[in-house]
Amino acid sequence: MTGPKARLVLVHGTRVSGIQWAAHRTWLEPEFEVVTPDLPRHGVRADVPFSMAAAVDVVAEAVEGAPDGIPVVVAGHSLGGYVAMTYASEHSDRLAGLVLIGSTAVPSGPGAAIYRALGWATDTAGPARMTRFNDRILTRIAPPEVAGPILAEGYFFTDIPTMWAEVMSGGRPELLDSVTCPVLIVRGSLDQVAVNTRQYAAHARDCRVRTIRGASHLLPLTRPWHTSAIIADFARLCSARSHP
Repeated sequence: MTGPKARLVLVHGTRVSGIQWAAHRTWLEPEFEVVTPDLPRHGVRADVPFSMAAAVDVVAEAVEGAPDGIPVVVAGHSLGGYVAMTYASEHSDRLAGLVLIGSTAVPSGPGAAIYRALGWATDTAGPARMTRFNDRILTRIAPPEVAGPILAEGYFFTDIPTMWAEVMSGGRPELLDSVTCPVLIVRGSLDQVAVNTRQYAAHARDCRVRTIRGASHLLPLTRPWHTSAIIADFARLCSARSHP
């Protein structure tokens, strides 16, 4: 019996933990070994202060824990995409591939305004109101297998402005200049946090872009099967390149 084709490290966005990927995990395994770590201030690391360095360390631990000879593909959504990109900018030699979902808006000018608005809205509304709002939206847009685990665990609102401030200070397209592994950028056509995809793609040595028509920033939640299929196809390609 052969082992998994690759280890997939799936990195979540803000306010939810690695539980975001619970349904994806059931679909992707056993073909792949799937790891869904919690970033600082989320899930089991809710008490850990957030910094980009601390978040990158979480990804590094997940990558370096892969069995010998197993290629690793890291996929990140939203905040998780910027964390994954930052990790890859320093350690792409350890990766067979990098997937960025909803994380290609330059964090200056209009892009920075998007991030500030996200942090401001969370702080202004407060946890109780944001929880009710998130619950209403999630149950409408996401299938039960995605929404259920998230609703059961709840949300994480601490340090949201800090997280986006960290992205604004460093999450620029130039991070991809030093990335040597293949890169896949996945963007919903309605995603404001993907408005500068061409700029990010231009900085990557080996990059392809998938645009999902009619999809929003919440693509992994609203179209989970489609998202999983895209990640799986890319991981198969990267695995084949790693073992010609």
